[in-house]
Amino acid sequence: MSFIAPISTDALLSEAENENLYQKLIEQLNKDFNLANDAVDFPRSTTPNELKVQLHEKIYRLIQYKFAEYLNLLYIIDVPEKEVKSLDGSDIVELSQQVAFLVLKREWQKVWFRNKF
Repeated sequence: MSFIAPISTDALLSEAENENLYQKLIEQLNKDFNLANDAVDFPRSTTPNELKVQLHEKIYRLIQYKFAEYLNLLYIIDVPEKEVKSLDGSDIVELSQQVAFLVLKREWQKVWFRNKF
Protein backbone atom coordinates (compact mmCIF):
# COMPACT_ATOMS: atom_id res chain seq x y z
CA MET A 1 0.00 0.00 0.00
CA SER A 2 1.62 3.24 -1.09
CA PHE A 3 0.84 6.80 -0.13
CA ILE A 4 -1.10 8.76 -2.74
CA ALA A 5 -1.13 12.47 -2.03
CA PRO A 6 -4.56 14.13 -2.22
CA ILE A 7 -4.97 16.68 -5.01
CA SER A 8 -6.44 19.49 -2.91
CA THR A 9 -6.73 20.74 0.65
CA ASP A 10 -10.40 19.77 0.78
CA ALA A 11 -9.68 16.25 -0.51
CA LEU A 12 -6.87 15.87 2.02
CA LEU A 13 -8.97 17.01 4.98
CA SER A 14 -11.85 14.80 3.87
CA GLU A 15 -9.52 11.78 3.59
CA ALA A 16 -8.08 12.50 7.05
CA GLU A 17 -11.59 12.60 8.51
CA ASN A 18 -12.66 9.44 6.67
CA GLU A 19 -9.68 7.54 8.07
CA ASN A 20 -10.29 8.95 11.57
CA LEU A 21 -6.88 10.62 11.49
CA TYR A 22 -7.98 14.25 11.44
CA GLN A 23 -7.13 14.74 15.15
CA LYS A 24 -3.68 13.25 14.53
CA LEU A 25 -3.19 15.72 11.67
CA ILE A 26 -4.01 18.62 14.00
CA GLU A 27 -1.60 17.23 16.62
CA GLN A 28 1.16 16.91 14.01
CA LEU A 29 0.65 20.50 12.83
CA ASN A 30 0.75 21.82 16.40
CA LYS A 31 3.87 19.77 17.15
CA ASP A 32 5.83 20.87 14.08
CA PHE A 33 4.88 24.55 14.38
CA ASN A 34 6.06 24.41 18.00
CA LEU A 35 9.32 22.75 16.92
CA ALA A 36 9.80 25.62 14.47
CA ASN A 37 9.41 28.08 17.38
CA ASP A 38 6.25 29.54 15.90
CA ALA A 39 3.64 28.02 18.15
CA VAL A 40 0.12 27.48 16.96
CA ASP A 41 -2.55 25.78 18.91
CA PHE A 42 -5.25 24.44 16.67
CA PRO A 43 -7.82 23.11 19.16
CA ARG A 44 -9.05 19.55 18.63
CA SER A 45 -12.47 21.08 17.94
CA THR A 46 -11.16 22.99 14.87
CA THR A 47 -13.28 22.10 11.84
CA PRO A 48 -11.54 21.21 8.57
CA ASN A 49 -12.70 24.49 7.03
CA GLU A 50 -11.44 26.52 10.01
CA LEU A 51 -8.13 24.67 9.86
CA LYS A 52 -7.80 25.44 6.16
CA VAL A 53 -8.48 29.16 6.70
CA GLN A 54 -6.36 29.53 9.84
CA LEU A 55 -3.39 27.67 8.35
CA HIS A 56 -3.58 29.82 5.22
CA GLU A 57 -3.64 33.00 7.34
CA LYS A 58 -0.72 31.76 9.47
CA ILE A 59 1.43 30.98 6.40
CA TYR A 60 0.47 34.32 4.84
CA ARG A 61 1.61 36.20 7.96
CA LEU A 62 4.85 34.24 8.10
CA ILE A 63 5.68 35.03 4.47
CA GLN A 64 4.80 38.70 4.96
CA TYR A 65 6.37 39.44 8.33
CA LYS A 66 8.61 36.57 9.48
CA PHE A 67 10.28 35.14 6.40
CA ALA A 68 13.16 33.45 8.26
CA GLU A 69 10.65 31.67 10.53
CA TYR A 70 8.64 30.70 7.44
CA LEU A 71 11.71 29.06 5.87
CA ASN A 72 12.53 27.33 9.16
CA LEU A 73 8.97 25.98 9.36
CA LEU A 74 9.21 24.51 5.85
CA TYR A 75 12.51 22.91 6.84
CA ILE A 76 11.14 21.45 10.11
CA ILE A 77 8.04 20.07 8.40
CA ASP A 78 10.23 18.83 5.53
CA VAL A 79 8.22 20.34 2.69
CA PRO A 80 10.09 19.48 -0.54
CA GLU A 81 12.08 22.54 -1.64
CA LYS A 82 11.49 21.65 -5.28
CA GLU A 83 7.71 21.90 -4.79
CA VAL A 84 7.97 25.27 -3.06
CA LYS A 85 10.29 26.65 -5.74
CA SER A 86 7.88 25.57 -8.48
CA LEU A 87 5.14 27.86 -7.10
CA ASP A 88 4.41 31.27 -8.58
CA GLY A 89 5.25 33.84 -5.92
CA SER A 90 3.77 36.86 -7.68
CA ASP A 91 0.53 36.77 -5.66
CA ILE A 92 1.25 36.32 -1.97
CA VAL A 93 -2.32 35.31 -1.11
CA GLU A 94 -2.25 32.58 -3.75
CA LEU A 95 1.27 31.56 -2.78
CA SER A 96 0.41 31.22 0.90
CA GLN A 97 -2.62 29.11 0.00
CA GLN A 98 -0.46 26.78 -2.11
CA VAL A 99 2.21 26.55 0.60
CA ALA A 100 -0.47 25.79 3.20
CA PHE A 101 -1.52 22.86 1.00
CA LEU A 102 2.10 21.64 0.72
CA VAL A 103 2.42 21.85 4.50
CA LEU A 104 -0.81 19.91 5.02
CA LYS A 105 0.21 17.36 2.39
CA ARG A 106 3.54 16.66 4.08
CA GLU A 107 1.98 16.51 7.56
CA TRP A 108 -0.74 14.18 6.27
CA GLN A 109 1.93 11.94 4.76
CA LYS A 110 3.65 11.66 8.18
CA VAL A 111 0.38 10.87 9.98
CA TRP A 112 -0.70 8.39 7.30
CA PHE A 113 2.60 6.47 7.37
CA ARG A 114 2.70 6.37 11.16
CA ASN A 115 -0.81 4.92 11.15
CA LYS A 116 -0.18 2.34 8.44
CA PHE A 117 3.21 1.01 9.48
